[in-house]
Amino acid sequence: MTSLKKLLKKKKYTSIKLKKTATNHLELDAKINGIKGKFILDTGASNSCVGLDQISFFKLEAKESETKAAGAGATDMETQQSENNVLEIGKWKTKKSHLVLFDLTHVNSALEQHKAEKVQGIIGADVLEKGKALIDYKKRVLYLRKNKKFE
Repeated sequence: MTSLKKLLKKKKYTSIKLKKTATNHLELDAKINGIKGKFILDTGASNSCVGLDQISFFKLEAKESETKAAGAGATDMETQQSENNVLEIGKWKTKKSHLVLFDLTHVNSALEQHKAEKVQGIIGADVLEKGKALIDYKKRVLYLRKNKKFE
């Protein structure tokens, strides 16, 4: 019987190790514009997000947005957006990453209350869909299908 890992490797998927946090979130490292950061994997988040305080750290070009964000107990939050960023997760890459920028203080406060480390952003369903993601929860591995070239 072929293992899932071998089967997905044949289908051009790359594997990314996930870490389970004290709050039972799955966490991963990713690079935005070549700069490494710590992110929560959130299948329920429609868009990938970065904290407003990380704009200069990740060298993002922020634009105003009329969209309001909601989630994790907070609603009607002001947002900005940043387009066409290079996002790398393991060996998976895209040059057209659209990011929502908003205040992640409430997220990081909740993490700190449970003695978990702060994060700089959230990887959401937009990336999971683009990468045709599969998640092996038992082994804590995210699989993303490699791009033939940067998208």
